[in-house]
Amino acid sequence: MKGPATGSAVGGRGGTSASKTFWRKIREPLAQSRFVKNVIVGLLAQFVRLVRLTNRVVEGSSQFSGGSYAEFEPGIIALWHGQHLLTPAYYPKGRPLVAMVSRSADAELNALMIEKFGIEAVRGSGGRESSKHLDKGGAKALIALKKSLTAGKNVAMIADIPHGTPRDAGLGIVLLARLSGRPILPAAIATSRRKVLEKSWDKTTINLPFGRSSIIVGAPVFVPADADEAEMERKRQEVTTSLNAATAEAYRLVDGPK
Repeated sequence: MKGPATGSAVGGRGGTSASKTFWRKIREPLAQSRFVKNVIVGLLAQFVRLVRLTNRVVEGSSQFSGGSYAEFEPGIIALWHGQHLLTPAYYPKGRPLVAMVSRSADAELNALMIEKFGIEAVRGSGGRESSKHLDKGGAKALIALKKSLTAGKNVAMIADIPHGTPRDAGLGIVLLARLSGRPILPAAIATSRRKVLEKSWDKTTINLPFGRSSIIVGAPVFVPADADEAEMERKRQEVTTSLNAATAEAYRLVDGPK
């Protein structure tokens, strides 16, 4: 009796070990597979569309699609990390939009997904604590976004710095506004049903279907072409304040009385 029991236990451990080894071998190829990425992105895009379709936009939301912001277009739409996931589904159809997406491997799915909504992706990182120390990729991305603005397209940027202080704007978006002469439009989208990933650095919010939604575009921020370092810092703080106010208002609308 003892022999079979021992053999069974060893076999179980061996099976588990073999499964882990197998998963390690296929995990990286799967992550690199274009087919797998497209399947994942397709599912994510359908989920985001479902959230948009099943969340009624509440009264008091900004009417971006109604022409209210035409005087500020083309503009630089500012978003917070972890609060931006619904943007492709809420952005008005038919209006060109170019979005900056991080060059990290993790952000590749984000780039593929926004392209499914007809949004052009520019890879780079534009947050940065110092506008004088953009890396080569970040500088190229800002140049590409400036060209898009010149061509009459709106652009979108995540305002805070990856893995930095959440909901505190970096200088990259302020630099783009100074170079382009176009205003920054702080924007926030919220849903009444959501799951907040508390352990994530930016408190990423997963929006859920079958509730209420709101979209708020805050006070535009203009940056003078001759802004010096002190003025750039003041404008950075202004973006932070305006975007936080828009975010708070978006959540107030969906969390208030039905």
